[in-house]
Amino acid sequence: MQIIKHFVCAVIFAALAATATMAQDTERYGKQKVVYHINYPGGEGSKAYKGAMRNIQNHINAVGAENIDVKVVMHGNGLGLLMSAKTDTDVQTIVASLKGQNVGFQVCNNTLVGRKISYQNDLYDVWEEDIVPSGVAELSRLQQMGYTYIKP
Repeated sequence: MQIIKHFVCAVIFAALAATATMAQDTERYGKQKVVYHINYPGGEGSKAYKGAMRNIQNHINAVGAENIDVKVVMHGNGLGLLMSAKTDTDVQTIVASLKGQNVGFQVCNNTLVGRKISYQNDLYDVWEEDIVPSGVAELSRLQQMGYTYIKP
Protein backbone atom coordinates (compact mmCIF):
# COMPACT_ATOMS: atom_id res chain seq x y z
CA MET A 1 0.00 0.00 0.00
CA GLN A 2 2.87 2.36 0.83
CA ILE A 3 4.40 1.75 -2.62
CA ILE A 4 1.12 2.70 -4.31
CA LYS A 5 0.94 5.95 -2.29
CA HIS A 6 4.49 6.83 -3.34
CA PHE A 7 3.68 6.02 -6.97
CA VAL A 8 0.52 8.15 -6.91
CA CYS A 9 2.43 11.01 -5.31
CA ALA A 10 5.15 10.74 -7.96
CA VAL A 11 2.58 10.81 -10.78
CA ILE A 12 0.83 13.84 -9.28
CA PHE A 13 4.16 15.63 -8.79
CA ALA A 14 5.17 14.93 -12.41
CA ALA A 15 1.83 16.24 -13.69
CA LEU A 16 2.15 19.41 -11.61
CA ALA A 17 5.72 19.94 -12.82
CA ALA A 18 4.64 19.55 -16.47
CA THR A 19 1.77 22.00 -15.94
CA ALA A 20 4.15 24.47 -14.30
CA THR A 21 6.57 24.21 -17.25
CA MET A 22 3.77 24.87 -19.74
CA ALA A 23 2.59 27.82 -17.63
CA GLN A 24 6.16 29.20 -17.62
CA ASP A 25 6.27 28.96 -21.44
CA THR A 26 2.95 30.79 -21.68
CA GLU A 27 4.23 33.45 -19.28
CA ARG A 28 7.47 33.71 -21.21
CA TYR A 29 5.85 34.23 -24.61
CA GLY A 30 2.34 35.41 -23.74
CA LYS A 31 -0.20 36.07 -26.47
CA GLN A 32 1.31 36.90 -29.85
CA LYS A 33 0.18 38.30 -33.17
CA VAL A 34 2.60 37.74 -36.05
CA VAL A 35 2.65 38.26 -39.78
CA TYR A 36 4.97 36.19 -41.94
CA HIS A 37 5.98 37.85 -45.23
CA ILE A 38 6.50 35.63 -48.29
CA ASN A 39 7.53 37.36 -51.54
CA TYR A 40 10.27 35.11 -52.86
CA PRO A 41 10.44 31.99 -55.04
CA GLY A 42 10.40 28.61 -53.34
CA GLY A 43 13.35 27.23 -55.26
CA GLU A 44 13.95 23.60 -56.17
CA GLY A 45 11.39 21.35 -54.51
CA SER A 46 9.79 24.41 -52.87
CA LYS A 47 12.56 24.22 -50.28
CA ALA A 48 12.26 27.88 -49.21
CA TYR A 49 8.49 27.62 -48.82
CA LYS A 50 8.77 24.41 -46.80
CA GLY A 51 11.36 26.08 -44.57
CA ALA A 52 9.10 29.07 -43.99
CA MET A 53 6.15 26.83 -43.14
CA ARG A 54 8.36 24.84 -40.74
CA ASN A 55 9.27 28.13 -39.01
CA ILE A 56 5.58 28.92 -38.60
CA GLN A 57 4.82 25.48 -37.18
CA ASN A 58 7.76 25.74 -34.76
CA HIS A 59 6.49 29.15 -33.67
CA ILE A 60 3.02 27.74 -33.01
CA ASN A 61 4.52 24.81 -31.10
CA ALA A 62 6.58 27.13 -28.89
CA VAL A 63 3.82 29.58 -28.04
CA GLY A 64 0.75 27.32 -28.21
CA ALA A 65 -1.93 27.52 -30.87
CA GLU A 66 -4.31 29.13 -28.39
CA ASN A 67 -1.81 31.93 -27.74
CA ILE A 68 -0.96 32.99 -31.27
CA ASP A 69 -2.64 34.71 -34.21
CA VAL A 70 -0.66 34.06 -37.41
CA LYS A 71 -1.12 35.63 -40.83
CA VAL A 72 0.94 34.79 -43.91
CA VAL A 73 0.94 37.61 -46.47
CA MET A 74 2.05 36.65 -49.97
CA HIS A 75 2.73 38.88 -52.95
CA GLY A 76 4.91 38.77 -56.05
CA ASN A 77 6.88 35.54 -56.26
CA GLY A 78 5.44 34.51 -52.90
CA LEU A 79 2.24 33.38 -54.61
CA GLY A 80 4.36 30.49 -55.84
CA LEU A 81 3.74 28.93 -52.41
CA LEU A 82 0.07 28.34 -53.15
CA MET A 83 0.77 27.60 -56.82
CA SER A 84 3.14 24.81 -55.84
CA ALA A 85 0.60 23.50 -53.33
CA LYS A 86 -1.71 22.77 -56.30
CA THR A 87 0.63 19.99 -57.46
CA ASP A 88 3.07 19.32 -54.60
CA THR A 89 1.25 17.20 -52.03
CA ASP A 90 3.91 17.89 -49.37
CA VAL A 91 3.35 21.66 -49.61
CA GLN A 92 -0.40 21.11 -49.80
CA THR A 93 -0.36 19.02 -46.61
CA ILE A 94 1.71 21.62 -44.75
CA VAL A 95 -0.56 24.49 -45.83
CA ALA A 96 -3.69 22.52 -44.91
CA SER A 97 -2.22 21.67 -41.50
CA LEU A 98 -1.40 25.32 -40.78
CA LYS A 99 -4.85 26.43 -41.93
CA GLY A 100 -6.28 23.83 -39.54
CA GLN A 101 -4.44 25.71 -36.78
CA ASN A 102 -6.12 28.99 -37.82
CA VAL A 103 -3.18 30.39 -39.77
CA GLY A 104 -4.54 32.90 -42.28
CA PHE A 105 -3.05 32.97 -45.78
CA GLN A 106 -3.55 36.33 -47.48
CA VAL A 107 -3.00 36.86 -51.20
CA CYS A 108 -2.19 40.18 -52.89
CA ASN A 109 -4.77 41.21 -55.49
CA ASN A 110 -2.23 43.46 -57.24
CA THR A 111 -0.13 40.37 -57.95
CA LEU A 112 -3.16 38.38 -59.12
CA VAL A 113 -4.13 41.10 -61.58
CA GLY A 114 -0.60 42.02 -62.67
CA ARG A 115 0.40 38.42 -63.35
CA LYS A 116 -3.01 37.29 -64.60
CA ILE A 117 -3.31 34.60 -61.91
CA SER A 118 -6.70 33.05 -61.19
CA TYR A 119 -7.06 32.39 -57.49
CA GLN A 120 -9.75 29.78 -58.22
CA ASN A 121 -7.71 27.84 -60.82
CA ASP A 122 -4.05 28.54 -60.13
CA LEU A 123 -3.78 28.64 -56.32
CA TYR A 124 -4.46 26.03 -53.65
CA ASP A 125 -7.44 26.61 -51.34
CA VAL A 126 -7.83 30.38 -51.78
CA TRP A 127 -11.18 32.06 -51.25
CA GLU A 128 -12.31 35.58 -52.05
CA GLU A 129 -11.99 36.59 -48.38
CA ASP A 130 -8.28 35.57 -48.47
CA ILE A 131 -7.50 38.26 -51.06
CA VAL A 132 -6.22 41.64 -49.87
CA PRO A 133 -5.97 44.68 -52.15
CA SER A 134 -2.21 45.09 -51.69
CA GLY A 135 0.25 42.73 -50.01
CA VAL A 136 2.66 45.44 -48.91
CA ALA A 137 -0.13 47.70 -47.64
CA GLU A 138 -1.55 44.71 -45.72
CA LEU A 139 1.83 44.13 -44.07
CA SER A 140 1.85 47.74 -42.91
CA ARG A 141 -1.78 47.56 -41.72
CA LEU A 142 -1.11 44.43 -39.68
CA GLN A 143 1.99 45.98 -38.11
CA GLN A 144 -0.07 49.03 -37.14
CA MET A 145 -2.49 46.61 -35.47
CA GLY A 146 0.34 45.19 -33.35
CA TYR A 147 1.42 42.19 -35.43
CA THR A 148 5.14 41.40 -35.29
CA TYR A 149 6.73 41.25 -38.74
CA ILE A 150 8.73 38.11 -39.60
CA LYS A 151 10.40 37.35 -42.91
CA PRO A 152 11.60 33.75 -42.85
